[in-house]
Amino acid sequence: MAQVDIEPGDGVGAYIHGIDLARDLKDGVVADLRQALGDYGVLFFRDQNLAPEDHIAMAECFGKINVNRFFGQVDGHPQIAEVRKEPDQRSNIGGNWHTDHSYDQEPAMGSILVARELPNRGGDTVFANMYAAFDSLSPGLQETLSGLRAVHSSRHVFGDKSRYDKANSDLAGRLGNTDAAVQDSVHPVVIRHPISGRRALYVNRGFTIRFDGWTAEETQPLLDYLVRHATRPEHIHKFHWRPGSVAFWDNRATWHYAINDYHGQRRLMHRITVEGVALAA
Repeated sequence: MAQVDIEPGDGVGAYIHGIDLARDLKDGVVADLRQALGDYGVLFFRDQNLAPEDHIAMAECFGKINVNRFFGQVDGHPQIAEVRKEPDQRSNIGGNWHTDHSYDQEPAMGSILVARELPNRGGDTVFANMYAAFDSLSPGLQETLSGLRAVHSSRHVFGDKSRYDKANSDLAGRLGNTDAAVQDSVHPVVIRHPISGRRALYVNRGFTIRFDGWTAEETQPLLDYLVRHATRPEHIHKFHWRPGSVAFWDNRATWHYAINDYHGQRRLMHRITVEGVALAA
């Protein structure tokens, strides 16, 4: 059996060496990777050669695939969402701090992103550590947040009034199915992670709209503070994409941000999202 070699990254995540994701995902390796995902929040792999079929097989080792409602799909492989920016487009998808699918009643466990076409420069992804974000708060704020729940929604991001659907936006057309953006959910602001058992901050800039029982206006100052705190330099890691790179992140333990600094170049990524479970405080 292949040996899982784990090299922790700065801030969040770990680099995994010695694993061929197309061949080595036996039961013991999958169990080790699942535990590492829970412990480190995001796993980075280099020098992989994953065909779409391999990408799907990898995801299925970790759970049921969530077929995305809003992203375009890869031809012949509806399980794979296409994350694309063309040279003439100015806006990118995922260009703010967020975690995928927090608007679902059972938020996604993880997302597996495979590099297909990369710009000559830029296009990195930054990840933030929600374990460290919670642990580094004051005891008083930890106690306050641990008693709160938050409302998450897909409507303002993917619905018919979102920036993605505006006719004058070059994001229009890359996402669709706006009528399906009806997801609302309420989750604890501080969760007990299903794999690691650690406490993690579970709100995000992209999909959290207010604290339950609070107005949006009351929510905003505290949410703004949490975003600033969670994305302090010591909590983050910038992943530089190269051909053959794969990132597998846990949506319950991390946020991510796709940097939009490669205008005039094409970037094409394939993403599969793996189903999760209901979250508890």
